[in-house]
Amino acid sequence: SITKERTEVILQGTSSLDPNDPTAVWEEFDFKCKPGDLRRRPCFISPYHYRLDWLMWFAAFQTYEQNEWIIHLAGKLLAQEEEALSLMATNPFAGREPP
Repeated sequence: SITKERTEVILQGTSSLDPNDPTAVWEEFDFKCKPGDLRRRPCFISPYHYRLDWLMWFAAFQTYEQNEWIIHLAGKLLAQEEEALSLMATNPFAGREPP
């Protein structure tokens, strides 16, 4: 079945020294095919899916305790590991200090 609402997991980082500061600017890591920016044309790769994007869709239905891999992915993105970044469509921190 298809739901009427879709919950999304969004991964963001900030360069702010205090992430709790209300003026901190949070920047989103975009995925290659997961819905995100409404101005971007949808990805069409039928009948296959990008594995990470597909897993992120299902992770939104559960808690992070049921998807511990998300914590590991976030850590790798924060460390700017090339293998993890290659799975993403964009890196908002490219050429800058890691978040």
